[in-house]
Amino acid sequence: MSVANKLTFLDSKAQVWRQLDRISFWRLAGRLALALIFLNSTLCFSAIWPTVYVLPKLGIAPEFLCLVMVLAAWVALFGKPSFRALGILAAIYLLMVVGRYADVVVPNLLGRPVNLYWDVPELPRFLWVTAQGFPLWLSAPAVGAVLLLVWGAHHLLMMAMSTVSTGLEPVAKRAWLWALFALLGVVVVSNYSEDPEKPTFVSKAVVPVYWKEATKLRDILTPSRAALLLPATTVVDEALAKPQGQLLAGLKQRDVNLMFLETYGAVLYDQADSSKAVADTRAELEKAILASGRQVVSAFYVSPTIGGASDLAHLSVLSGIDLKDSRKHDVLLTTQRRTLTDVFEREGYETFGLYHSVGWEWVERAFYSYDRYIDGPALGYQGPAFGFWKIPDQFAAARLEQLYPRDEKAKPRFTFFPTISSHFPFHQVPPYQPDWQKLLGPEPFDKAEAARAQAEPVSWEYMKPDYLRTINYTHTWLAGYFAQPEPRESVYVMIGDHQPTGSVSREPTPWDVPVFVVSKDTQLLDRFRAMGFTDGLTPAQRKPLGDLYQLTGTLLKGFGD
Repeated sequence: MSVANKLTFLDSKAQVWRQLDRISFWRLAGRLALALIFLNSTLCFSAIWPTVYVLPKLGIAPEFLCLVMVLAAWVALFGKPSFRALGILAAIYLLMVVGRYADVVVPNLLGRPVNLYWDVPELPRFLWVTAQGFPLWLSAPAVGAVLLLVWGAHHLLMMAMSTVSTGLEPVAKRAWLWALFALLGVVVVSNYSEDPEKPTFVSKAVVPVYWKEATKLRDILTPSRAALLLPATTVVDEALAKPQGQLLAGLKQRDVNLMFLETYGAVLYDQADSSKAVADTRAELEKAILASGRQVVSAFYVSPTIGGASDLAHLSVLSGIDLKDSRKHDVLLTTQRRTLTDVFEREGYETFGLYHSVGWEWVERAFYSYDRYIDGPALGYQGPAFGFWKIPDQFAAARLEQLYPRDEKAKPRFTFFPTISSHFPFHQVPPYQPDWQKLLGPEPFDKAEAARAQAEPVSWEYMKPDYLRTINYTHTWLAGYFAQPEPRESVYVMIGDHQPTGSVSREPTPWDVPVFVVSKDTQLLDRFRAMGFTDGLTPAQRKPLGDLYQLTGTLLKGFGD
């Protein structure tokens, strides 16, 4: 072979190798890109409300960036990580994935953030009860499938981390790579926010969720820490120290209904368009109250929460403790501190907790210690489901009276009733049924009206019109409720739990909520007037009388001798 031919042959061979190198490069680059996208997407997703399913979203997860930096540092210092090292890193990352999933899905299922103190002990029970509902031939494969899923997820994470490590080998010690990491770190930190009203491309970090739960458990399990969070005594403790018979003497054994009106905030008074939209139904409600022989007084108080976390408002009033710090709420639930429920029980009342929105085993109810706890399934609702919460407020109120009649034999009753039909996302507003007897039958609503309500889509872009429709529904069914014959005289305390989210108001709002006291007893209402309440459903004084936890003392004074 001539020299020219040899050179031509070698040049052709070199071209082939260059082509193969280019193919290998792009193949490696493609695998690296897929690995990076996979690792990031496992921590950057959102829940599909109100299900257990999730969807990946565009953005970057802080822990993903930290993982890539750790792998780059490892490769630069020690070379590619070993199989064992990758297994450990993948296990830690899988814990982050599980934490992220729980953080976004648990609020959909339980209406509150994940809480390890309550949720972990219930997990074995939940699995056992779930398994009981399936035959053995189906349960065993299901357990196997879960174990296979965990193993598969761990294996995929290891493969992705191995691919990223391989891709980092040529550049792990380059200054420009670490400059890029520093720039990305600054971008992530400067754009990070956990405020749902401030959308950002940076996913919520998972490590702080674990840290928060760890510190919460420390506060709960360490008596000295719990003592620092909660006050030594409350107005409830002081009240229970008084002789029996004095605390609720002003009620004269009347029933008491403590109702929390979901998402009923001062925005309904402060914003002109909102106030105008609900003015007619509010007037109808006030008219119905007065026509029934009752009177109503009202005032504003400051809620410990806004846009959600209704439990903070509920328990603030029941306990008389300021719960703006949600840690106090979580710690309080693990104690045996006494509440208004204990006050009424000591004074001879039978206590009821009506939670028609709850369709699961609510373990925290142990703290509230109601004599009778009634959840959604206990009501036996046969009608059409409206929204995620299914059971309309109107039905829940009517069904309670049917299940537990207030006749001469029944003890005086204290009922805690949080409404739900005006809850986010404010769609599928139930129709009002003027025939309260038909409401309790197998077909409580006109089929066409129910179908129209059930067909209502969620308006994610602008929720305010739908929110105001739910408030009008609340006014309407309450007006009908007060127009019904009453088996025996009751006192009603209706409290807004919190303002709606910023997606509704679209402007900054205070945390104020209205409080209404309804009764036929003028002398009892005069006590509240003396403490700053004014006549009607619109408080004459816009300045709040205090925080919601201070309302506890006001109620005890108003109900006292």
